[in-house]
Amino acid sequence: MRLPFATLEIFDAIVREGSFKGAATRLGLQPSTVSHQLKALEEQMGTALIIRTTRSLSLTEAGRALMRGVGPAFEQVSYAVESARSVGHEARGTLKVAMPEFVFKLCVGPKLQSFREAYPEIELEMSFTDAFSDILEEELHAGFRLGDRIAEDMVAIRLTPPLKLAVMASPNYLERRGVPDHPSDLLEHNCIRYRFQSSRQISTWYFTEGDKDYSVAVNGPLIVNTLPASVNLAMQHHGFIWTFRDYCEEEVQRGDLISVLEDHLGQTPGIYIYFPREYRKLMPLRLFFEHLSEP
Repeated sequence: MRLPFATLEIFDAIVREGSFKGAATRLGLQPSTVSHQLKALEEQMGTALIIRTTRSLSLTEAGRALMRGVGPAFEQVSYAVESARSVGHEARGTLKVAMPEFVFKLCVGPKLQSFREAYPEIELEMSFTDAFSDILEEELHAGFRLGDRIAEDMVAIRLTPPLKLAVMASPNYLERRGVPDHPSDLLEHNCIRYRFQSSRQISTWYFTEGDKDYSVAVNGPLIVNTLPASVNLAMQHHGFIWTFRDYCEEEVQRGDLISVLEDHLGQTPGIYIYFPREYRKLMPLRLFFEHLSEP
């Protein structure tokens, strides 16, 4: 037997209000509709639930038994509905996002402290991955990527301008092995390559010449799958890295790394946050990307 939720709600309202009229007002129905629905419930149950008199209503034994179960259940349902209505409409709750490590360093990390101070009741859970995350499948609220090429049912918001690319090595390495004049010279050098964690593919080193982009199939004895590791190895004089210029700004300013071949390097699209259209009004998410967008 299918559960008669509609008529059970009416039964619950009659008991709580103590009258058909009160139940009708509470539910926005006509008193005659309330009476008819109660009768339908009693017929379905095969027993009387409420004794009606001209002055009052009282529960039968069956009615009391039903109310003992239905009352708490409807209270929980009511609480669940109100909770669902409030979720995402206040500056509180959990926000789950996925991002590559470089996004954290360039975009999220610098503004994390101010975001936490502004919204202390928002719990931020960050998953670090270089994969283009399936937001719904992984039960996330948002992800980050370079560029705005996303699925049609997603929203993309740009958080940064385009990112300049760079090839870098330590002063020690350049002194020992020389400074390349052209990207093709890298074929004679040790290059620290990056393997994507998700696709397992080796990252391609791209360069520009005029209006054309081209790649160089660099080589070297070291392959890593995190950017911090590649930067570390470059500072330890193991070879060149190909990465985002801003990612290594501190290392360049300290003199730990030197940028080369700058006239041969282009840029990538900016960092975008993406999320399902259904989450556009989710307050914690909106506050998060608005905070990240602030100069």
